[in-house]
Amino acid sequence: MDTIAPRFARHDAARNAGAFLLSVLSALETKNCWTMAEMAGHASPDRLQHLLSRAKWEADDLREDLQRMVIDGLGVEHAVLVVDETGDLKKGTNTVGVQRQYTGTAGRIENSQVAVYLTYATRSGHALIDRALYLPRSWTDDPDRCAAAKVPADVGFATKPELAAQLIARALTAGIAAEWVAGDEVYGDDPKLRSMLAANKIGYVLTVGCHRQVIVDDYYIRADDLADTVPERAWKRLSAGDGAKGQRWYSWARVRVYEPDLPGHHWMLIRRNDTTGELAYYRCHHPRQVSLAALVAVAGRRWTVEESFQSSKGLTGLDQHQVRTWTSWHRWTILVMLAHAFLTVTTVAERARETPDATLIRLSVNEFRRLLIALILTPLHASTRLLDWSRWRRQHQQRARQCHQNRRSKPH
Repeated sequence: MDTIAPRFARHDAARNAGAFLLSVLSALETKNCWTMAEMAGHASPDRLQHLLSRAKWEADDLREDLQRMVIDGLGVEHAVLVVDETGDLKKGTNTVGVQRQYTGTAGRIENSQVAVYLTYATRSGHALIDRALYLPRSWTDDPDRCAAAKVPADVGFATKPELAAQLIARALTAGIAAEWVAGDEVYGDDPKLRSMLAANKIGYVLTVGCHRQVIVDDYYIRADDLADTVPERAWKRLSAGDGAKGQRWYSWARVRVYEPDLPGHHWMLIRRNDTTGELAYYRCHHPRQVSLAALVAVAGRRWTVEESFQSSKGLTGLDQHQVRTWTSWHRWTILVMLAHAFLTVTTVAERARETPDATLIRLSVNEFRRLLIALILTPLHASTRLLDWSRWRRQHQQRARQCHQNRRSKPH
């Protein structure tokens, strides 16, 4: 709060932001303006709703503070920017960006809101540092609908790889020094994104489909056909990093490929699961010659964004917002990302101070949050405050019920 308070035009807005952050860090199972206001001791959710919709402050300013906190806390050595999208299941059609679309959260087409996120990952830890809301063409082709959700007039349709490129460019402009970018097939299959990274002398390890073609020895070959040509002696068993059950061991091979008009060194990296025989393919680039182990380490970092999604949704309620407009969505997400980054950075600092103990696993973000809640954030509300809120909720629900009945009783 000492860091972000100057970003707010009024002291009451800064105090409400503090109440918001404490609430999303808390043990509340459902995090929305109603439940969070009750925990903060507010008489109603009005203050938090005002913070998200009408108060004078810029989410982009807090993004700068967030990124500075993450970089200072996690360091810059071998930093990787990881891009990926995630979906939040939503009802109705008025929430900005919502339509029936595929989301990996559900594994199928659902009524959802999708956004592309950028994770900053080092050996110390990882945290979300930026995001971009995906607006389907059903939104960008409907100016009235966009205006109702307060989408800026200059925001047009952009694919997910284009949004990822915007996030990466924004990070570079902000002075974030990252040696690598990692992502899944959505981004690896996009030649414009790969060209943008190569032109900026940024290495990448991006997953691609098995049917994608590369140029080897002056001819095109599919990724899966290329894997068949790799001799057994070329495969090396390496760990992609530490997972929940220990080191993630696979066999890896790489083949140099040709990228016309692009600088640097280029490879096709192939990962083999020696138990199932399953193969995965990565387009790779770096301005300098690097080892196979370096490419494998970056490939392993891609999963940090999945961990960031799981942790930020499960611990700080990234997906639990009940806001509908462009501004409110950007404010909710930046505040939640800031709270989650605090957990990550402080956990990393605590790990550095801990005396190594072979009988304990290292301190996790989940365990640190449990201690934070138990020792610092446990709410001590008087019973009268709880009864006041119960009365307020019931009055609000009765008004909503009456309004609904009145609408249904009107003649058509």
